[in-house]
Amino acid sequence: MKRVFAFLVLAATVAAACGGTNTAGTTGSPSASAAPSASAAPTPKPMQVGLVTDVGGLNDKSFNQAANTGRLNAEKDFGLKTSVIESKKQEDYVPNLTTFAQQNYDLVIAVGFLMQNAAWKVAKQFPNVKFAIIDGAPANDAGNTENLPNVANLFFKEQEAGYLVGVIAATMAKNKVGKATHNTVCSMGGIPIPPVDRYMAGYQDAIKTISPTTTILIGYSNDFVDQQKGKEVGLNHISKNCDILFQVAGGSGLGYIAAAKEKGVYAIGVDVDQIDVAPGTVITSAIKRVDKAVYDTSKAIKDGTFKAGDNSFNATNDGVGYGKLDAVVPADAKAAADKALADIKSGTIKPKTDLTVKP
Repeated sequence: MKRVFAFLVLAATVAAACGGTNTAGTTGSPSASAAPSASAAPTPKPMQVGLVTDVGGLNDKSFNQAANTGRLNAEKDFGLKTSVIESKKQEDYVPNLTTFAQQNYDLVIAVGFLMQNAAWKVAKQFPNVKFAIIDGAPANDAGNTENLPNVANLFFKEQEAGYLVGVIAATMAKNKVGKATHNTVCSMGGIPIPPVDRYMAGYQDAIKTISPTTTILIGYSNDFVDQQKGKEVGLNHISKNCDILFQVAGGSGLGYIAAAKEKGVYAIGVDVDQIDVAPGTVITSAIKRVDKAVYDTSKAIKDGTFKAGDNSFNATNDGVGYGKLDAVVPADAKAAADKALADIKSGTIKPKTDLTVKP
């Protein structure tokens, strides 16, 4: 199985997002959530899981935060010893993954598509250590992916979550609900990598299906961290009569939401439930259960059921969905989203994975 890893060259300025606690230096010793008491009686060595974030760090209220939540929940529920290291720049990926591998951790998790090559290098070097990568698969120096017997590839059907929030946006735009008066909706990605574009492709698909007359605009901040860049794109979209803004850009996307709040229009969050980021502005969120992927893979290590190769998280296994709804979202929009979710699970609806509207 090969897939072209076409976007690696864009990695220098990006990050997936996140929040959480327990951090460590970029290449220093990892931070463990719990340490055994010096006076405790000898016990069997707990299984160890290490998490390496992308460069967005643990405070972007999105992607990395969700991964860290999964780590902490797995630690609590399964008696694991877990640690996290934050990457500060792309060059940290290999040394950070290596730090855990050298300590013979039972599972090392790479958070993000941009770590495909780093995961490939370190997993090949440590064949007796198990790895997982979120949103990707190990990719060699030529950019081609390669399944490895010690690596689990954790993929999501982001297009399904995008479709669900697209149903809500389209219904509100079509019926001119609340501040959605211009029949124009928008989305912004961080950079054009597959997980980002799948979100927006599903969003566009739902809008074109439900409200063909609705205008769709799209843009990229070309960053997953810089909020000002996201805000600039948002203000530009709003100047073109956009009433609902869907962010798929991690920390940069918080700036996109800030633009919506400033100008009194609506926004849609991503990855985790972001309704509390800007109450009254964020009407819902496209949920991607990165926490579930980390939690389930950690459990598989504990249970001895680790599966190398592709693992899918989707609507059927509750790997994606949509978040809480603001009071402005009408009952018919919720009903339409719930029906779409049921239809996706049954296979009646298969959201598109390729963008139909491009920048």
